[in-house]
Amino acid sequence: PLSRKPMNDLHDSLRWFVEEERVLACLTVTGGTKDEERHAGCGRIREKEASGEDVDMPENALFDLASLTKLFTALTTLRLREEGLLDLQQPVTTYAPQFKNLWKTSVETVLTFGAALLTPKRVDAQPDREAGLRELFQITAQPQGNGRFYSDMLAMVLKYVIEGAAGESYFDCLRKRILLPLGMNDTWAQVPESERFRAASCDMEHRIEGEKWISRAGVEPGTVHDPKARLLSMGGRDLCGHAGLFSTRVDMTRFCQGVLKEQVVSRESLRFMAQNRTGRPLPAGGYTQYLGCQCYVKHPDQYFSEIPVYMSDQAFGLSGFTGHHLAIDPERGIFSLFLGDRVLNRLTVLVPPHGKSFTDFGLNAAGYGSLTWPDGHTVFSSANYVHQKDARLHAPLARLMGWEPWRKAGSEWP
Repeated sequence: PLSRKPMNDLHDSLRWFVEEERVLACLTVTGGTKDEERHAGCGRIREKEASGEDVDMPENALFDLASLTKLFTALTTLRLREEGLLDLQQPVTTYAPQFKNLWKTSVETVLTFGAALLTPKRVDAQPDREAGLRELFQITAQPQGNGRFYSDMLAMVLKYVIEGAAGESYFDCLRKRILLPLGMNDTWAQVPESERFRAASCDMEHRIEGEKWISRAGVEPGTVHDPKARLLSMGGRDLCGHAGLFSTRVDMTRFCQGVLKEQVVSRESLRFMAQNRTGRPLPAGGYTQYLGCQCYVKHPDQYFSEIPVYMSDQAFGLSGFTGHHLAIDPERGIFSLFLGDRVLNRLTVLVPPHGKSFTDFGLNAAGYGSLTWPDGHTVFSSANYVHQKDARLHAPLARLMGWEPWRKAGSEWP
């Protein structure tokens, strides 16, 4: 049984996010090992301001996993490698000849963010799926600079590599090798109409980008949020590599525990996945991003790290735009999982015009609070949610689980 004090500590944090500051509409937090887990959650998957009714989050709520889909893409790629169906040193065109410009680019380069992949025009700006695919298949590889290495485009290519190597659709390959063996029967690429009532809504998203105030209405629950996946996936019938999976807290817990039990890929593959491929100090100060195989790895500056302070340098993790975090540490045998909804009637992106800051819009300097939209309704902000997670979620979860900070031998890392 959980002691009252630490559980109340985590509950207080959940209430702060969901009920007091309303950064998210709903949120679940799970921590565990390969054999046990503890969790807490609260909030709504529908809100009266957006949909005309309040609907409390059920235990089997379906969440749009967004970029957490990339973890499945990376692990499926490594699984096919273990089965001898895929050679990472081969060029992309060995398995996906439609990418004619990637004949000199290896699968490993794409898996590990070793190149910047660029399309002639934005995929999500195209009028239909066929035009979007034409742009995607014209993608070219460019050297990485010193900026942002993380990109959706690499996982979008890996989807087709997986299909070529496995000889079947990405979702069928994923379902056969990972979802069904782990008992993840409530994880979907195409959410059935009969199950959409329990999907967290991503309707009424708001953004401020410079002088543009953008709102997006009419998004049905169970519809993928990511614009490129929405264009290309045919409503989930053709799962993309970068986004498109929907799942529940229970299924995602099974996934984390299955990875820790080495039921997905071997320990050797997990070590390969968590190797830093891109991170390094910059001469002028700061660092590049620390990335592994379609995931983040431990960063020397915790402020920029998707890996929590209580995990080792063998851990890997990722966040999802719609409000998620997942980190798995095979070395310590632990995982942390946050599933939430930061999109429903929320300000998700705020890029202030030159000379202005968050406080000029009535928000706290940290990015939370509320503002009045031009039509007069109140919108709460999740614009800087990512930087609230360490103190307000990872810290109480670590206290609840009894996880001490990890220290790297011979360094000053916390």
